[in-house]
Amino acid sequence: MTHELTELKVSYKPKKAAGPKVTSAQSAYELLNSIYDQDLIDLREEFICLYLNRANQVKGWYQISTGGFTGTVADPKMILGIALKTASCCMILSHNHPSGNLKPSDADINLTEKIKKAAVYMDIQVLDHIIITSNGYLSFADEGIL
Repeated sequence: MTHELTELKVSYKPKKAAGPKVTSAQSAYELLNSIYDQDLIDLREEFICLYLNRANQVKGWYQISTGGFTGTVADPKMILGIALKTASCCMILSHNHPSGNLKPSDADINLTEKIKKAAVYMDIQVLDHIIITSNGYLSFADEGIL
């Protein structure tokens, strides 16, 4: 019996050398804020990750999901799969709160902990989770939540 199997191809083709170095939550926020569509930041929730090398230089970013007014679904398998595919050593999670409220929800905290625990097994470090609004940000690392 012959089976036709799908061939899987995995590729990593960086456009250029590593990008800017993240040195603080503030520097991560500035990079992330330039990625989020400022016309939509108060309208819909998005989840975006920065992927970094061992020297905390940004390899790239990926929009994990786009949701509605009150939430979006961030799949840990997708987040970690992209980290593995890009041979990233570190990552910074982020999402916006269209409400303008910077307080993390229980779901935000639980998701962050789940991703952080899973990443440990792959030697990937979650450096921060940053909540962004049109008026500022909250860093889980700076707040001692991470």
